Amino acid sequence: MENNRINDALDMINVERMNAVVAHIRAGIGRKIFMLTPQFPFMFIGIIDDVIDDVVVLEVETTHFQQLENRRWVIHIDQIEVFFIERDDAPLIPELKDLDSENRG
Repeated sequence: MENNRINDALDMINVERMNAVVAHIRAGIGRKIFMLTPQFPFMFIGIIDDVIDDVVVLEVETTHFQQLENRRWVIHIDQIEVFFIERDDAPLIPELKDLDSENRG
């Protein structure tokens, strides 16, 4: 019986955590976000276009691979390990450049 109460409490904590993360990302719609995921392509930088239930719709500007940039990605919020959203009172996400192409030219 005690284990059921502990499991119920942990489930409630996880739901509250997810709701808080979703609300935080939803408040960033229209802003630039930097996020890391454990799956390929691992890193995204782009503009938050929408949040639908527990997924974020992202207009991706930068990833590790140029071929995957300038596309709309739909990412499940549970898959985001780390994120940072630009705010008016916070540092900006720097522009990343392809140093290889600059050195070739």
